[in-house]
Amino acid sequence: MNEPLLLKPVLQEKIWGGKKLREVFGYDLPSDKTGEAWAISAHPNGPSLVENGPYKGLTLAEVWDQHREVFGNAEGEVFPLLTKILDAADDLSVQVHPDDRYGMEHEGELGKTECWYVIDADKGAEIIYGHHAQTKEELEQMIIDGKWDELLRRIEVEKGDFFYVPSGTIHAIGGGITILETQQSSDTTYRVYDYDRKDDQGNLRELHIKQSVDVTTVPHVDSTPETRIEKQEEATITTLVKTSFFDVYKWEVKGKADFNATAPYTLVSVVEGNGKLIVEAGEYPLKKGTHLILPNDIKKWTIEGELKIIASNN
Repeated sequence: MNEPLLLKPVLQEKIWGGKKLREVFGYDLPSDKTGEAWAISAHPNGPSLVENGPYKGLTLAEVWDQHREVFGNAEGEVFPLLTKILDAADDLSVQVHPDDRYGMEHEGELGKTECWYVIDADKGAEIIYGHHAQTKEELEQMIIDGKWDELLRRIEVEKGDFFYVPSGTIHAIGGGITILETQQSSDTTYRVYDYDRKDDQGNLRELHIKQSVDVTTVPHVDSTPETRIEKQEEATITTLVKTSFFDVYKWEVKGKADFNATAPYTLVSVVEGNGKLIVEAGEYPLKKGTHLILPNDIKKWTIEGELKIIASNN
């Protein structure tokens, strides 16, 4: 197949969600409390549908299982990555994710290392990234005592910021922030604290204190990947992070730019602007909120227009 896989996001309602996924990206929301668009996903809790070509109507998981040649015969039982857009109208819970070993042993799925590109942020908006405890015992006691102001590390963010969030990192996205998240294909989250919020039935949301203490890296270690910027005539390519889980790039195009494949397949999400993708099979319109995969048999492509794109591969 010489054409991209265009994917339809799966919308997920969340207690902290809002309306930006409709207002900014034009998605048809199930409610005004929609927090996540699972944009490129083969996870059973929200698999994306292919919208074009010979695999139209199949889920990404089905294409992965039945047509592995599309991905260069990549190995692995599950499609390894998941791309989301999150609209945090309110604060997300303070949480932490396990690594692969703990995730497989206790949850039967991969752990979750992720990274965030800040699409937009209200002035003064903050994330929680890390903690101040020096030992597991101190971490557990501060959680039990509810010493959240002493324990949690807050960082003010702005549009265009990027954060790498390895498994074991206590974190939370604050209200007023829209991000694109690239992560391992896992839905395992351990809640440390949720501001004593109640769900629609009036129940406090479940916390996972033992698991959180088990998997949290103590003391906290900052993860600041080294970025690399490559300028072409009408494009800037920024390598945001390269890890054993994923490589993530920002493509900024103003005009026309040619690209060559550097991996068996590439995930592409347009976060700003409009334009088109040109491949041998034809042209495909690109706009904010378009998500696609460039399969193994597309070795080169051209992007034309004025766009910001977050791309990733495994």
